Amino acid sequence: MAPDFYDDMEAAGKILQQIKGRRDRLERYSKLKSDWEDLSTLVELAIEESDESVLDEVKTGYNNLATTLEDMKLETMLSGKYDKNNAIITLHAGAGGTEAQDWCEMLYRMYTHWAERRGFKTETIDFLDGEEAGLKSITFLVEGLNAYGYAKSEKGVHRLVRISPFDSAARRHTSFASAEVMPEIDNDIDVEINPDDLKIDTYRSSGAGGQHINKTESAIRITHIPTGVVVTCQNERSQHKNKDMAMKMLKSKLIEIAEREQKEKIEDLKGVQLDIGWGSQIRSYVFHPYTMVKDHRTNYEVGNINAVMDGDIDGFINAYLIAKSRGEL
Repeated sequence: MAPDFYDDMEAAGKILQQIKGRRDRLERYSKLKSDWEDLSTLVELAIEESDESVLDEVKTGYNNLATTLEDMKLETMLSGKYDKNNAIITLHAGAGGTEAQDWCEMLYRMYTHWAERRGFKTETIDFLDGEEAGLKSITFLVEGLNAYGYAKSEKGVHRLVRISPFDSAARRHTSFASAEVMPEIDNDIDVEINPDDLKIDTYRSSGAGGQHINKTESAIRITHIPTGVVVTCQNERSQHKNKDMAMKMLKSKLIEIAEREQKEKIEDLKGVQLDIGWGSQIRSYVFHPYTMVKDHRTNYEVGNINAVMDGDIDGFINAYLIAKSRGEL
């Protein structure tokens, strides 16, 4: 009875999310139309009365309209099979110890702030703390309409250049972290998984610093033996919920393998970030000797690196979607 109840609740939640998404789109369109009419009226009155005092207001209104319209146009590019789905993002620190693990945590902060800006929700699924600071890895869910459609552009290796706060000699360091992005697969999508192909382990969930936050073995690790895919989840106290989320992640990975028609190569899941190091990065974040964030796929760049690290990454995502729609990637 319990699994059916959870499934029904989840299905209802998905429907409500879709309704909210469509309602939000209609409201945005209605507001865009209303703002355009108001701005047009303001311009007409200003011309009739030769009133130049509203020029700044008109410029601001026009720029806001143009930005909103561009965002709505970009949404039309999200026509992929799973673009409307929630996104599951996994960040891995590259080689480099504490420096790379701190970079992994910085990226996690960037993405959670980006999600907040978009009105998306985030939920931690699994994590592994760094030895001294930061994170060795973290997996989290981004919930919202088209979350995967936008987040998929972040898949790859991210390179950091800065004066390391962990280096007493204040030397410049280069660090790497990778991002894997998958759509959250709905339970109603049929993926044939033989139970005999699964190795399921339970263990205790742990919090920051390795302190146990759950005295029961509620965390789940599932290994798909034929492909070697391993998924873990420890965000819930309920073993059932952790297992359900882990199975969703497994489905997502197996679907991606099947669609690439290379089931025997689990490395293909990671696309361009097979090696978390030199020559494979999609984007560079430079704090020293100058400040610049540059995407190497689109050449889009931003000088305000602090804004980017605070989640202002829509410019990079938009540039990627436009370039992809034009066949330039």
